[in-house]
Amino acid sequence: MTSTLITNIGELSTSDPDQRVLTNAAVVLEGERISWIGPAAGAPAADTVHDAEGRAGLPGWVDSHTHLVFAGDRTAEFEARMAGAEYRAGGIAVTTEATRAAGDYELTRLLLGRTAEAASGGTTYLETKTGYGLDVEHEARSARIAAGVVDEVTYLGAHLVPAGIDADAYTALVCGPMLDAVRPYVQWADVFCERGAFTPDQSRAVLTACRDAGLGLRVHGNQLGPGEGTALAVEFGAASVDHVNHLSDADIDALASSWSGWDPSGWDPSGWDPAHAAEAGGEGHAGQAAAPGWGTVATCLPACDLSTRQPFPPARRLLDAGVQLALASNCNPGTSYTTSMAFCVTTAVLQMGLSVQEAVRAATYGGALSLGCEAGTDADGRRAVGSLAVGHRADLQLLNAPSATHLAYRPGIPLTGAVWRAGVRLS
Repeated sequence: MTSTLITNIGELSTSDPDQRVLTNAAVVLEGERISWIGPAAGAPAADTVHDAEGRAGLPGWVDSHTHLVFAGDRTAEFEARMAGAEYRAGGIAVTTEATRAAGDYELTRLLLGRTAEAASGGTTYLETKTGYGLDVEHEARSARIAAGVVDEVTYLGAHLVPAGIDADAYTALVCGPMLDAVRPYVQWADVFCERGAFTPDQSRAVLTACRDAGLGLRVHGNQLGPGEGTALAVEFGAASVDHVNHLSDADIDALASSWSGWDPSGWDPSGWDPAHAAEAGGEGHAGQAAAPGWGTVATCLPACDLSTRQPFPPARRLLDAGVQLALASNCNPGTSYTTSMAFCVTTAVLQMGLSVQEAVRAATYGGALSLGCEAGTDADGRRAVGSLAVGHRADLQLLNAPSATHLAYRPGIPLTGAVWRAGVRLS
């Protein structure tokens, strides 16, 4: 097993629970794991050496909300929205038609291109969703294709009710034959609980069926206006509620209460597996039996908010209330066609009131937390991502800058200089 020493790191942001920022640091990668972190002057020998020459080091981005399995183009919709048209969920149907028409090879080629683009920008761990098939055959196909490429797959048959189909009949399909067809390929289930998509009652049916099938839960909630998505997410112990643009005081209180008593260093992840959520207590978050007090992450999608001209989520209030935050790209063809997590970090700093380190943590550790993969070392065989610590997976990036502050200080400049994923250098 070969080892690599990355030394002379000017500033190293670990994004671990202690949120350490080390200077004049070094990291040793051994196989797929991190085997040592500390001052460059005390670094052990390794088979190969990479001199960071004072550059900043960060964990690889963890993008916990994407929609990457699609074909087609929605620039006309984007242009109309920029001219003042209101965003409506129904644009999803345009992508559904194009995605159904594309062959397996074409969908796989497009997905590989998008994941490669994300990796070049420092993303080393990816979730993606189904949701552009919207029938049994094409949802299962999307899940199968995604499972061969990305790290985590989410079932989003409850993305939109196709035109001409009764909403309750379609919800029953999502909860029955469609769920059965995708189940071998997915770890999570999601529902778009929003006006123009799924009602709270329909969303509750989807969450119940998917929880009973052993899937971890996620919710699209409170994007286009006030609603019950966040409350449902907390009630069901969902790992994450995403968008969260329009939150009431009660929503924020509920999210904060879900984290009461949580100790990031005190739970044992060895028994947690979203694929066996029903066995881990039968209700709530898939990890609650192993991690009492583990709450619902609020995942903010700032690139989408810019494109849809929605108000940004109250990220500062959420953090100050004790809610754990994630940042994700929401890469999709209609409202956020970007894989750039750096852009999301920049926007969170410049527009949402987060510090650079808070935004970096949300885009790394926060995303990992929402996917249940933020903990695990050599002792339990579940290797953590989203932070830099001994025993964690060797996912990290170097910036062509001396500090992470440059992500916001120099907006729009591609600063990713080198990327390692599971110990393998990608760029």
